[in-house]
Amino acid sequence: MTFLGRQPHGDAIISRLMVHRSLSFRSRILSLLLCAAAIVALPAHAQWRALQALAQRGALVSAAAVDLDDDNSVIQQLDATQRLTPASLTKLTTAALALQTWPADKMFDTHILANASIQRGRVTGDLILEGAGDPSLDDESLWQLAAQVRGAGVSVVSGDLFVDPAPFGVVTCETQDRCHALESSDSAYNAPLASVGVDFGNWCLVVRPTTSGAAALVRGCGVTQLPIGVQGVIRTVGRGRRQTLWVERRTTPAGDDMLQVGGDVPMGDDQTVYRSMSNPSLGAGLLLKETLREIGVEVAGPVVVRASRPPAGAYALGDVEGLSLREQLGRMLRFSNNYIADVLTMDMAASVDDHPPQALASAGHLLSDFVQRVQARFHPATLVAPPIYSGSGLTTDNRLSANDLVRLLAYQYHDSRRFPAFYGGLVVPRDAPFVFLRQGDAAWLDRVALKTGTLDNPRSVCGIAGYLRKRNGGWVAFAAIVNGGPAWKHVPLFQAIEAERTDLQSLLKRY
Repeated sequence: MTFLGRQPHGDAIISRLMVHRSLSFRSRILSLLLCAAAIVALPAHAQWRALQALAQRGALVSAAAVDLDDDNSVIQQLDATQRLTPASLTKLTTAALALQTWPADKMFDTHILANASIQRGRVTGDLILEGAGDPSLDDESLWQLAAQVRGAGVSVVSGDLFVDPAPFGVVTCETQDRCHALESSDSAYNAPLASVGVDFGNWCLVVRPTTSGAAALVRGCGVTQLPIGVQGVIRTVGRGRRQTLWVERRTTPAGDDMLQVGGDVPMGDDQTVYRSMSNPSLGAGLLLKETLREIGVEVAGPVVVRASRPPAGAYALGDVEGLSLREQLGRMLRFSNNYIADVLTMDMAASVDDHPPQALASAGHLLSDFVQRVQARFHPATLVAPPIYSGSGLTTDNRLSANDLVRLLAYQYHDSRRFPAFYGGLVVPRDAPFVFLRQGDAAWLDRVALKTGTLDNPRSVCGIAGYLRKRNGGWVAFAAIVNGGPAWKHVPLFQAIEAERTDLQSLLKRY
């Protein structure tokens, strides 16, 4: 541990004062009293005490805080250069680099093209859905595209619906969760990556209770009829009864997704369920084809995913703009959306390379290099770039230290052009979507804005990083990461976050 600005012990100060024999007895007494009061008021630099206690029990800890109004001087630190698994704290690097790559109002456009003329309401060729790497593409976007096709006078398409997964094509799975999701999934966070993916690469379905004892209705969120098979029945039970409904997406050997459902749903409000697709580009095409059918446009051929440039004679029938980058980053940081983070990482790689990588780990080097460039602005600088293999932190091999994070936060704070969009994505604990953050004193609840990062497998991770406002209006950047260690593999989340909050509350009392 490093103790900065260490003060001499009180007894040493007093003995030094006593050698001044020329002082009157009253003056000496007064000096001693003032000095003793000053000693009591001195800040205790050995903070992070609660985190130190976790470290003594076997947790791995890295923590630091810097004063952004005093040339980024270190206030307190604890193994600040130790690089640990940061989990979703990685998203802070993704947000910062995205704002370096594009303006905050950047939007990703998705187009629908035709490669043949329209004759008497019929496109005599194919439709092409051309992606742009928009992580926010959703059911409403598909309806806008379909409506523009119908508005152009089209009622029949003779050919196929091609999905062109530009700008980065098909991404190989690398994390265990996403690789397993190629076969089945009972969650939404592990969707494979695609530049054209609806609802963050998920099938979205609505379960609507009917009457007690009867089957509930299962339909798509944006379409009346889901374009994939649904097997099983969800039974409606009386209001107030226990909900046991379950939904699992499975993929057949032929590559077709299907949903298996079961359990009970009590009478009352509709339930919305998301399950990751095995192939988000294909899923987006299937949903668009069904949307076109429901709006009155029949596509005769199948949906085909093919990475290729549209033919020279292709022309646009419709286009839709995604959310602004500022809004996407807000959703990514506030709700820790893995899909947005990793798609943006691939988008950034595609923006600087005519032949973008097909693996997320390769694209992650952009983030590593960026953190190293930020470090180079500080003294002493860390010469070794941190290993970052994904922008989301879903890859457990990512490594960042508290030092890496506070220097990144300081860099963003001093960038007046980009800081508002960056800071606007952070969570104030009182308004946090997670209950474990909405605890603590008033200073913690209102004077802190942060990002969290948590994992529980193969070892526990609990991290926080962000900014606190001083009572005088100034700013402090902080970061604290707790990992399970060899002797204590799983540090309970409530213990880790309680230690981090306790130490931040102590810091808030000093400032």
